[in-house]
Amino acid sequence: MSNSVFTAAQYNQFVRDNSNETAPAKATTAGSHFAGTGLNSIAERTSAAAIVATSQTTTSTSYTDLATVGPAVTVTTGPLAWVHLYNSNVNTTSVSSLMSFEVSGASSIPAADNQSIGIAGTAGSREGAAFLLTTLTPGSNTFTCKYRVGSGTGTYADRRIAVLPL
Repeated sequence: MSNSVFTAAQYNQFVRDNSNETAPAKATTAGSHFAGTGLNSIAERTSAAAIVATSQTTTSTSYTDLATVGPAVTVTTGPLAWVHLYNSNVNTTSVSSLMSFEVSGASSIPAADNQSIGIAGTAGSREGAAFLLTTLTPGSNTFTCKYRVGSGTGTYADRRIAVLPL
């Protein structure tokens, strides 16, 4: 209404409370970022990373855990996440040694060759790659590295995973 007094309660409701709907006002974790979750809606997301430096082996031709499982991280995601893998590996034959990841929790995605890094040969290698997942079920998801060989013995060291949830 014209010529009416703008009260403190109206200021709080229409000005102050709206200021609390910004990303800086909603941030609770240092280093986090915000992802759009819908029209005029955001959610805070926190990335995570893990490393297992120990050198370990497998002869499994199906994806499996090594003696020290992982590395693994658990993050809250929306339907998207960037998954970054890195390792150093070698095989006793000229056949492949691969590192992939599975997703468990809200989502269920098995480790797969099309989301893996690896080598073919006995020379050894350090490799890394990033994969964009677009079919996650939003919620708490755990990303765990898994390993397999084509044949022979694969040796894996300096295993790393980092997940940027979107």
